[in-house]
Amino acid sequence: MMKRRSVLTHSASLAALATLPAGVLAQGRKDGIVLGMALEPSPGLDPTGGAASSIAEVTQYNIYETLTKIHPDGSVTPLLAESWEVSPDLTTYTFKLRKGVKFQNGEPFNAQAVKFSFDRAGAEKSTNKDKRTFAALTTRAVDEHTVVVLTKEIDPDFPFLMGQATAVIVEPKSADTNMTKPVGTGPYMLENWVKGSSISLKKWDGYRNASAIKLQRASFRFIADPAAQVAAMLAGDIDAFPRITPRSVEQFKGNPKFQVVVSGSRAKTIMAINDKKKPFDDVRVRRAINMAIDRKAVIQGAGDGYGVPIGSYYPPSAPGYIDLTSVDAYNPDKARALLKEAGVSNLDVTITLPPPPYARQGGEVIASELSKVGINAKLQNVEWAQWLSNVYGAKNYDLTIISHVEPFDLGNFAKPDYYWNYHSPKFDELYTKYKSTGNAKDRMKLLADIQRLIAEDAPMAFLYQPQWVTVANKNVRGLWKDMPIFANDLSSMAWA
Repeated sequence: MMKRRSVLTHSASLAALATLPAGVLAQGRKDGIVLGMALEPSPGLDPTGGAASSIAEVTQYNIYETLTKIHPDGSVTPLLAESWEVSPDLTTYTFKLRKGVKFQNGEPFNAQAVKFSFDRAGAEKSTNKDKRTFAALTTRAVDEHTVVVLTKEIDPDFPFLMGQATAVIVEPKSADTNMTKPVGTGPYMLENWVKGSSISLKKWDGYRNASAIKLQRASFRFIADPAAQVAAMLAGDIDAFPRITPRSVEQFKGNPKFQVVVSGSRAKTIMAINDKKKPFDDVRVRRAINMAIDRKAVIQGAGDGYGVPIGSYYPPSAPGYIDLTSVDAYNPDKARALLKEAGVSNLDVTITLPPPPYARQGGEVIASELSKVGINAKLQNVEWAQWLSNVYGAKNYDLTIISHVEPFDLGNFAKPDYYWNYHSPKFDELYTKYKSTGNAKDRMKLLADIQRLIAEDAPMAFLYQPQWVTVANKNVRGLWKDMPIFANDLSSMAWA
């Protein structure tokens, strides 16, 4: 039986259907699609100006495009760049740009737009979450269709980074209003945004390859409540729900009306710790928190078994991974001893939980486990905007549960002002060496050293690498099998 709160949430979700543009629900399911999302994009629709992965879920490859394109298997192919060449020392990339491309406001796509986008992303006032990457770049427009990018930091994965949402190419005249009026070179334009319920996109007829785009419209509906997600799918109100709450999956398996896709990821689900806040500034306390947590129990409670334990901030699916789950492994007795050694007893903490079910369900499991070692955890549920503002922005928290979905984000540990307040000169030295080393074997050794250092410093509680689950109508085609990044690539989707 659905709880009253869930019924109310589902009723609100159904009511939101009335606000969708005419034709979305009556399109015969042949030229349109309705996708479900747990979180609404915040603070807006510019992935270069906000940290929320939900922005890219709506906009990446749909409204905005990048020089390269990342595919479900992690491979990278040209997109706005037709090709590129790399210097032997991996510091210079020459991109040949696609000709005849326009932005949705009619302005031409060219080398100047690329330079503007990258310079803007690395500027002093940039709010791009990959600002460090772009600040290390020097971009030169050689001619209208040739761009040379010089980087101070060697990174063999640079073409992959150029396909992420933070690297979208924006049109200079419209860049400042992209939060509410996004303009890109992609196959879709914003049609309507009903705050709190849905975003609708419509096919852009001016797209360079418009005939290859099968769907005329797409609507994204925001449903955080797990029971309401299930109800919307069963009612046929949602055609596909990428990254649906795992707890709901079993009832769709074996149902001939649906397909269930279990995807690998590069994500890391963690319980972040405010490292500068007492007593969390003591590594013994942070290690004790790790030892108090049974990762397998968290995976079962938060993700219904869809996950793999991690012992550092690096997922098993990534190159160079080493298994560090034995460091600070589950051991309540040792956790209690470490807390006693640190002079900490009957510690009261608050775990701030954003809306995703994995966070709120995981919080209940972890609070129970912490109580067994003398840590009294109060659970505080907040909305996504509050989390971004108070936790991520103001660093006003004790503990919080979140999934970091970016594949290559070890650089966050080198940011002294990042929200978990970690700072280690030893890490900075290792990471600088890693970023400036071209030899693959040497890079892998440094990567292993970095993983070990993070595990030993325990700046957070390492939980698990999640597996994402998509439930969809059996006739939807083009869904991603694996998800190295969070994107809903509408250009690949169609109906059977």
